[in-house]
Amino acid sequence: MVQLSGGRFATSDLNDLYRRVINRNNRLKKLIELGAPDIILRNEKRMLQEAVDALIDSQKVKTTRASKELRSLSDMLRGKQGRFRQNLLGKRVDYSGRSVIVVGPELHLNQAGIPKEMALEMFKPFVLREVIARGFAPNVKSAKHYLERRSSEVWDILEEITKNHPILLNRAPTLHRLGIQAFYPILIEGNAIRIHPCICAGFNADFDGDQMAVHVPLSQKSKEEAHRLMLAARNLVRPADGSPITLPNKEMALGAYYLTSVDEQLPAHEGVFTDEEEVLQALNSDKISPRQKINVFINKKVLETTTGRVLFNKQLPESMQFINETISAGKIKQLINRAIDEFTEEEVTDLIDRLKGLGFEGATRSGLSVSVFDCMIVGNKEKIIQKADKEVEGIEKNFSLGLITKDEQKRLSQEVWLSVTNELADLTWKSLREDNSIKIISDSGGSRATAEQIKQLSAMRGLVTDPSGQIVPLPIKSNFREGLSVFEYFTSARGARKGLADRAIKTAESGYLTRRLVDVAHDAIIRLEDCGTKESILIAKSDKRQMPFASRLMGRVVADDVKSPKGKKVIAKANIVLSEEHVKEIIETGAEELNIRSPLTCEARHGLCALCYGRDLVTRDMVSIGTPVGVIAAQSIGEPGTQLTMRTFHTGGIVGLDITQGLPRVEELFEARTPKYIAQISEISGKVKIEEKDDEIVVKVKSTNLKPLVEKEYSIPPTAELSVEDGQLIAAGAPLSTGYLDVKEVLAVSGLRAAQKYISNGCQEVYESQGVAINDKHFEVIVKKMSEKVRVESSGDTVLLPGELIDKNRFQEENAKVLAEGGEPATALVTILGITRAALYTESFLSAASFQETTRILTEAALEGKTDKLLGLKENVIIGRLIPTSPERAAIK
Repeated sequence: MVQLSGGRFATSDLNDLYRRVINRNNRLKKLIELGAPDIILRNEKRMLQEAVDALIDSQKVKTTRASKELRSLSDMLRGKQGRFRQNLLGKRVDYSGRSVIVVGPELHLNQAGIPKEMALEMFKPFVLREVIARGFAPNVKSAKHYLERRSSEVWDILEEITKNHPILLNRAPTLHRLGIQAFYPILIEGNAIRIHPCICAGFNADFDGDQMAVHVPLSQKSKEEAHRLMLAARNLVRPADGSPITLPNKEMALGAYYLTSVDEQLPAHEGVFTDEEEVLQALNSDKISPRQKINVFINKKVLETTTGRVLFNKQLPESMQFINETISAGKIKQLINRAIDEFTEEEVTDLIDRLKGLGFEGATRSGLSVSVFDCMIVGNKEKIIQKADKEVEGIEKNFSLGLITKDEQKRLSQEVWLSVTNELADLTWKSLREDNSIKIISDSGGSRATAEQIKQLSAMRGLVTDPSGQIVPLPIKSNFREGLSVFEYFTSARGARKGLADRAIKTAESGYLTRRLVDVAHDAIIRLEDCGTKESILIAKSDKRQMPFASRLMGRVVADDVKSPKGKKVIAKANIVLSEEHVKEIIETGAEELNIRSPLTCEARHGLCALCYGRDLVTRDMVSIGTPVGVIAAQSIGEPGTQLTMRTFHTGGIVGLDITQGLPRVEELFEARTPKYIAQISEISGKVKIEEKDDEIVVKVKSTNLKPLVEKEYSIPPTAELSVEDGQLIAAGAPLSTGYLDVKEVLAVSGLRAAQKYISNGCQEVYESQGVAINDKHFEVIVKKMSEKVRVESSGDTVLLPGELIDKNRFQEENAKVLAEGGEPATALVTILGITRAALYTESFLSAASFQETTRILTEAALEGKTDKLLGLKENVIIGRLIPTSPERAAIK
């Protein structure tokens, strides 16, 4: 109870709830003493029971009065505002500040500009200590007064303190580990935080008013950790796929592109320069221009190049020179990627900073600007559109004569308009001259300007979709430069608004998916070097995947020796991590498939072993013990979630073929849900026979190798498309029609490995279709956590109960005990749980309670007297221990 100013009191809701119980109890006591009639006592008892229920859990009691809902004991624990999620898993911290961010092109990669006033407030205790130590003030009180005077000594002290004291910068939403990084502060005037332009991608930050929070690590250990693990220079790659993310892009890429491209209108320079210095002297004295062709004597031969390329190569380490080509953003990414492999961190950050400087200078020198008239409108646009109108008229005539169906008319008209839009887009793109600033900006690859945008600006917008995802039959024939007619404006507004609404929903959906993924996988930590498993999974070239075979092998551990085709030479020994050289050799031998170790096959008692995981994508070395690979996997899958499409696309009017794509499809797979439209799968191997009955297709599969012969019959709706032919031989588990499979069916017919592969490949399909690269390992870690439980069938002589869901490892231990005593072991079925259920059925009750259904889980844990072994991250955070992610804490004793 707290007294507020104004004489009122703020009190906890519990006081009210307890008061109600006490009052009703006393009243009941009085009524019993007075010998009140039964009906009054019954009513009073009911009210007392309600009061007790409301105290324990107010959700069960529907309050009839319009008074404010009081928070019961259960409400204090559950939900986002409850004790677990609000106070135990996340806390407010001291020594932090936040401000708007602006770009700081003068900064080094590891630096951030912090406003002086903000720094003084955050480092106040350190400054006060120093003020007293230097004798500027006798005690803390006078030291504070001294600070307020802001004398020059105060700023000198602050400068010294902050010199080697890292700070953490964080931008919400923190979707992956790159959302919070460490920097060394540089004190600046003004009130805005300045950040290095190359680190924006990791934070997903831009300078249109974004804010960032600053935190100060206080202890010596935390400062060391910030320096060792969180410094920007240590976080140059995306944990999702290991590709560089800290890159000179946008204007920096434009500058590099401009400097290294050739201006064909300038005459080539006569004569030969003896070396690079001479070229720079000529450039400084305006004898030559940056984009002019010149001849230079480099690497013992005369090269035809440009001044800009000489400038660019001067920024590169010697082993990378001499690159004699136009540099686009993609090329810069390749260079940084190569540098990360070949050089030290300091050298890589130095290279990024030098390229940043050169890029900004080049972009400034180029003087490029954009005008609406840079978008050319093709002269014969009207003729092309008139021709298309005639074609569409012809299609409509055929439809009215009954020669084609409504669906065909729709499809053919759409095809006409799509081809016209593409034709106009191509012509428009080709009509841009090489020195057109929009073309230069687009070709540099650093911007979002693409041919698609130029199509909308100066060709035609083409077909648009309505809010339900259907294509509007009438196309938008204008472009933005001409302006849209009222009708066109209206048509395109609907789809655009739906897009905005979708985006808001998608963000929440994607955040919830990430939360479930983290909850299911936070205890997947690398615990030991080798679990000793003999199992492996097969990676084949024939898998329907966009990612090349070579990329899928990189950094994985081979299960068996990989030999050359003739079997003489061993390319890679078993349990060796495949390097780039290994993969190159394997591809050259023409190998089509390879057995590799995978998190799916790992037999570690807790967490995973290093060999089953393979190479750490961030450090590019073998993964070290203590790496929280589960959380990394969850963040890598969740972070691009907002880029996935949200809606279910409707295929032109044919009902029953709507396919779930994007985020809902990923969720469907991770929750192991049965899809809306299932494709049937064959339960046996055999020969197919197709028969058509009244309103369905019957597919019969007759076994060829089973004795006695078995025949199975499957009826398939006529709207579905068959994926088998008459007389075809198929294997068990083969789908008979197109559509999604039910994971539970795949598990029952084809076994665990097939079901696991189906989930991870299904998720990869969605991400790859959106152009998002995520390493297979991350999906495998999550799928492993989904398939760690078995359902007991018969209990044998064990203490297990039939129907009970328990951990595979515990099941094996119980059976081993019984077998050692000569008893009968239990039998069980392998299961795949959806991520929500897997997170709730985890061994740790603290982790499960902080996820969902808090009261139920805590009640059951109390009744069963459960113990928590504190193996995951959440359990340790809840009880305030350090998380087990250092090699010493993670290793299993």
